[in-house]
Amino acid sequence: MMSTEGLQAMLDTAVTAARQAGRLQKERLWGEFTFDFKGEVDIVTEVDRACEELIVSRIAAAFPGHSFLAEENLYADGDPAWRWVIDPLDGTTNYAHGFPWFCVSIALEHEGELTLGVIYHCMMDELFTAVRGGGAFLNGKPIRVSSRKPLRHSLIATGFPYDVARGNENNFRNFFELQLAARGVRRAGAAALDLAYVAAGRLEGYWECKLKPWDVAAGSLLVREAGGMVTNHKGEPHRIGDHRILASNGLIHEEIEALLERAEKSAPLL
Repeated sequence: MMSTEGLQAMLDTAVTAARQAGRLQKERLWGEFTFDFKGEVDIVTEVDRACEELIVSRIAAAFPGHSFLAEENLYADGDPAWRWVIDPLDGTTNYAHGFPWFCVSIALEHEGELTLGVIYHCMMDELFTAVRGGGAFLNGKPIRVSSRKPLRHSLIATGFPYDVARGNENNFRNFFELQLAARGVRRAGAAALDLAYVAAGRLEGYWECKLKPWDVAAGSLLVREAGGMVTNHKGEPHRIGDHRILASNGLIHEEIEALLERAEKSAPLL
């Protein structure tokens, strides 16, 4: 069992790395930088790569035996009992277009369980942190999910996969059903920030599909530690390897589940 001091050291290291990466993102935004395509529309910028190198190198220097799962690379070796799950720049498309909605997301798994999470939104200097069993915080102050219900009085969020123009799992039918049922649905383009905003009570819920572990690891822990609920679309316990997620304040969870189930049984919109 890890000591409180050891866990705090890991959290402090993650926070420092996230702040440094965020500083780099802010400095380079609206400047000149290159980007490549990982698919037809899925891009990666040189800032993504620089931030990942910065974060991994800082954590590896402090904890040389740990392993890493990061968006832009696959790091071999390391102790699988300690795995850092990192999105160095969540919201790359926003960043590449100069749209200031993106963040750093860092999480740590210990023996398969999410242990800590850090999300840093540099443009607003908002640092979200959570430690398993220790609550969730924004800039050092405790946060809780909202108490708003029902769904028709709620503001929720979602996103769409990069291959939205191909295949049936494009989230369009889900969006149609939930846009009609909720007060509003937002699509800002950074999954980690959507989850952090659920944890902070700024959104009542969030769902998405075709996600990767680094998209949701830190955010899902934040939501749980803030008193919320995180499942897959069928209400089953969510693991970061699942490609579908539903997070909420818990009070509107069943309503969203029912609508997602209805949407899945309906004909796709595209």
